[in-house]
Amino acid sequence: MSPTTLSAGPEHGHVTFLGAGPGDPGLLTLRAVEALANADVLVAEHDVLDVVRQHARQGVSEVNTDPDPSQDPAPGTGTPQLTVVDGTSTAAATPAVRDAAHLVMEAARGGRRVVRAVSGDPGLDTYAAEEMLACAAAGVPFEVVPGIASAVGVPAYAGVPLRDAQGADVRFVDARTASDRCWTEVGASDGTVVVSTTLDSVAAAAGELVSAGRKPDTPMTVTVAGTTTRQRTWTATLGTIAQTLKQAKVLPSPDGGRPVIAVVGERSAAAQRDQLAWFESKPLFGWKVLVPRTKEQAASLSDQLRSYGAVPHEVPTIAVEPPRTPQQMERAVKGLVTGRYEWIAFTSVNAVKAVREKFEEYGLDARAFAGIKVAAVGEQTAKALIAFGVKPDLVPSGEQSAAGLLEDWPPYDPVFDPIDRVFLPRADIATETLVAGLIELGWEVDDVTAYRTVRASPPPAETREAIKGGGFDAVLFTSSSTVRNLVGIAGKPHNVTVIACIGPATAKTAEEHGLRVDVMAPEPSVHKLAEALADFGAKRRAAAVEAGDPVTRPSERRPGARRRRSTT
Repeated sequence: MSPTTLSAGPEHGHVTFLGAGPGDPGLLTLRAVEALANADVLVAEHDVLDVVRQHARQGVSEVNTDPDPSQDPAPGTGTPQLTVVDGTSTAAATPAVRDAAHLVMEAARGGRRVVRAVSGDPGLDTYAAEEMLACAAAGVPFEVVPGIASAVGVPAYAGVPLRDAQGADVRFVDARTASDRCWTEVGASDGTVVVSTTLDSVAAAAGELVSAGRKPDTPMTVTVAGTTTRQRTWTATLGTIAQTLKQAKVLPSPDGGRPVIAVVGERSAAAQRDQLAWFESKPLFGWKVLVPRTKEQAASLSDQLRSYGAVPHEVPTIAVEPPRTPQQMERAVKGLVTGRYEWIAFTSVNAVKAVREKFEEYGLDARAFAGIKVAAVGEQTAKALIAFGVKPDLVPSGEQSAAGLLEDWPPYDPVFDPIDRVFLPRADIATETLVAGLIELGWEVDDVTAYRTVRASPPPAETREAIKGGGFDAVLFTSSSTVRNLVGIAGKPHNVTVIACIGPATAKTAEEHGLRVDVMAPEPSVHKLAEALADFGAKRRAAAVEAGDPVTRPSERRPGARRRRSTT
């Protein structure tokens, strides 16, 4: 692949200096999301790109400003290697030695809309001001979209308010650039000090504050990977932080240590962190949860798991393929247009996708459903239809299943129903429940195989090893087929992994495969299943706190530890 060309042109573009916040993508502002959606080029460090790229439009070019450790900067320049990546490809272009300001202006002069994203807030970034001045000098128009500064956002996620009712003074210090005078000033103050430093330099920063006059017993909190599910916070004092990190086995890093935010002060509420640590006390905080569904099916479920603090990992266990003989599907779709059917019933998102693809093949769109009543077996299927431009006439009011759909389906009435036929596009292995129920209600059913489900390819070796070796904290099984297929393509989950099943039939299949079921949903819904797992995690956490034990994830259990059977 050839390098992405960022050549200058006669038309000036525009640059948006955008604060990406401290790490949680949910902290991006509405204005930031709008700017990202209209960007032609993204310029950012690798970690920041991970935060902002999900809001960029398809095909945007990405520029990673992280230095390439395998190559030295150009002699005498000290500038990093910039890797230009075409958003439509996973391959990187040949690195070019340029400073970010030059690259940003060159892209803008080519008439492009450039977003220069930085961690935290642009006003506190070391180099953003220089890049803004360079744009101003070159006549390149720019704007600034503020972001949540790490020094403010991280303490909030760590449960450490920076001010109390007495309105304590708050000072911010970057330990990497602080002068002796700066340390002396904050040491003489009795207010709260927020220190930006690295994990390896925390103890040295604490020593500077003590030397400047702060008492060794002054409370101190240290947070690493703040606002992400890797966040970890230690509570100590200026005099004990070194020993606390040593006992926690925090080892020196070869790269100088990860960035951290430390909060120091009598009024920093460090002593109240047990009550205020809302983020790290989420029921599934930091849990790696295996979701054996396709990315499309797992989207809302994964979002729900993230709201509980989990890190979902989606592994498809089935692949969807066209039917071996497409003629039956072709006749049925043509029948929709010619008025053969009174109803069409969709039992899955995949069924919607199969019909939509056949429509596109024939040059049809949602208007072909005119005069036909449409049913959807559940909320996710209904959302897929709405995205297609079709609002379903019938969605189960109770259980989101074929049985629930039948409870609300009207019987055939020859007076009010001019046509007695239902088109049912479905999978090749679907059960007969819906067909039999519709026939019993007096309807004729064209039961058509719209797609085939086959076992997916095995996941990467790293994922398989994590599944069998206890690298996952929990796995959600949403059907018996997901149990059989996951075990078939990746092996049986380790004994320490919490097994959660959507219902009795799925649980029975799991047990037949030698798995101990810990959690079962109170009703057959993927969202109720996620809720049940969160309840399990909350009870597990509460039990550890009550016993005075450290709160750990299931994957952190000691080797050989036996897992009690849950009654959840």
